[in-house]
Amino acid sequence: MTDKPRYVPTPCVMVCTLDANDVCLGCYRTADEIGEWVDADAARRDAILEAADTRMLQAGREA
Repeated sequence: MTDKPRYVPTPCVMVCTLDANDVCLGCYRTADEIGEWVDADAARRDAILEAADTRMLQAGREA
């Protein structure tokens, strides 16, 4: 039996505006992370989400 890959939903909140550092002001992913999301496996998506949460906290927003 083959296990189905774990689904990790996109954090996109449809704001889609990049700041001067190419970080989305809605989800706090970088432009590169947004671009790789569709092909990323669950482990990579988890890493992207963790990095985005860190950026969000550094910006003074709640994750």
